[in-house]
This record gives sequence, structure tokens and C-alpha cells, in this order.
Amino acid sequence: MSNAISRDEVAKVARLARLILSDEELDLYTEQLGQILEHARDMNSLDLTDVVATAHPFGLTNVVREDEVQPSLDRDTVLAMAPDAQDDRFAVPSILGEAP
Repeated sequence: MSNAISRDEVAKVARLARLILSDEELDLYTEQLGQILEHARDMNSLDLTDVVATAHPFGLTNVVREDEVQPSLDRDTVLAMAPDAQDDRFAVPSILGEAP
């Protein structure tokens, strides 16, 4: 069993998180959290002096297409098909109980 974190510390964190853990769960999570903390300690020991800080390991490019004006639906035709239209807009029921 790892000594990176004690069983009592895991129990305290569980209590703070309002988790009820059985004795078996406490033993299991103590071991697992210990392994995680040991791995973090290993990562901290790496020499990263020449490594450029990044937010993502891969170069990302914008995949959104450019805006281009294209033919669209005719406004009057679409509004003519609407169940209700007022002032060149779709008329919809009020949802907040306030008049427009």
C-alpha cells in the first residue's frame, strides 16, 4: 500500500465531501489515490525547462467556413406560410406574460 496518503486522510476527504464509504472502499480508495499522487510526484520530477507551455497538445485550426452571401428564402414567401405574422416578423405566443 502506498504511503502517499493515509487512510485517515481519505476518510476525512470523504467526510468533507459528504460521502459514506465502507471499510473496503476506504482501503481501495486509499490505494488508488496513493497511486495517483505517486504518479503526480513522478510528473513533477520531470525536467520541463525547454518544453513550450501549451493549452492543447495538437495544433488546432479553425474549421468554420468563411461567411459568404448566398441565395436564401424570400422573406415574404416564408412569412406568408407562417401561422401568424405581424410587422414582417413571426408572431408567437408571449411566454413571460408581458405584452410586446
